[in-house]
Amino acid sequence: MRFMVIVKATKETEAGILPTTEEFAAMGRFNEELVKAGMMEAGEGLHPTAKGARIDFSQGEARVKRGPFDLSGDLAAGFWMLKAGSLDEVIEHMKRAPFPSGQIEIRRVYAAEDFGEAFTPELREQEERLRARGSQR
Repeated sequence: MRFMVIVKATKETEAGILPTTEEFAAMGRFNEELVKAGMMEAGEGLHPTAKGARIDFSQGEARVKRGPFDLSGDLAAGFWMLKAGSLDEVIEHMKRAPFPSGQIEIRRVYAAEDFGEAFTPELREQEERLRARGSQR
């Protein structure tokens, strides 16, 4: 199973305050543990929303709003993509994340088999072909 771990934004991350050398080192050690456990597929920090945008879709129209956005529980400051046998396994690892404060959210990523018959063999093949082409970039 795959999981996305979302690091929630804080006043500091939205202000663009970067981690200290010690915090970077602690995160590097933690990420190394995830790699050694065979879990980590990706992990990245995100720039503040002041450097981003949102697109709202309504009645076939796309409306763009540029950041910054109000600090709310839905803003992300970073993420990990992890492979694990269960949600509990991810929880156990993430409880050791080197955060003095803040919040993370863990969400399971859909797999092809989760979609049932609507995701036909032809659609699965197309998805696999597109993923393979995309990873060549």
